[in-house]
Amino acid sequence: MFHLLIHTYMSDTKEEFSLATSRCREVFEKKMKDYGPAWRIMRPESVTDQIFIKVNRIRSLETKQTHQVDEGIQPEFIAIVNYGLIALIQMELGYADATDITASEALRLYDKHLAATTELMYAKNHDYDEAWRTMRVSSYTDLILMKIYRTKQIEDHKGQTLVSEGVEANYMDMINYALFALIRLE
Repeated sequence: MFHLLIHTYMSDTKEEFSLATSRCREVFEKKMKDYGPAWRIMRPESVTDQIFIKVNRIRSLETKQTHQVDEGIQPEFIAIVNYGLIALIQMELGYADATDITASEALRLYDKHLAATTELMYAKNHDYDEAWRTMRVSSYTDLILMKIYRTKQIEDHKGQTLVSEGVEANYMDMINYALFALIRLE
């Protein structure tokens, strides 16, 4: 019975994850039409700081339970997903001094890194038996914030770690935690 329940949840997870990633990609695609890939000039530390700003705002809203800017938590989690994917693209290409790729190339790279991040989620989700479903959204916020601090530390050490995962793994985890939060907020 328990195995059947987990199997059902995992089927739901694939569908829910697909819907959440589609929402994020739609926002990313619209921003490509508005701005193009202007983010190509961002150095890795700037992308990390941008994610920090977003998760810090979420934590502030969760703590204060009020907001003065008419934008809730969901758009911030979407931004974390999209900036996380931008970070992975920047890690692959390096940053540029000017916009050096087309919007369609940016979307291709977005899809490539989203697919890899999704595969990681499926693997971890299999091993953890859907534990994310019992977590509070505020826990995802805290985990993303912790991953930001880890990433900043690794960046400050020029990418060198002794036993820890690297920056790429931290970004992928941040993306997946943000997607779990979006699913739970629905």
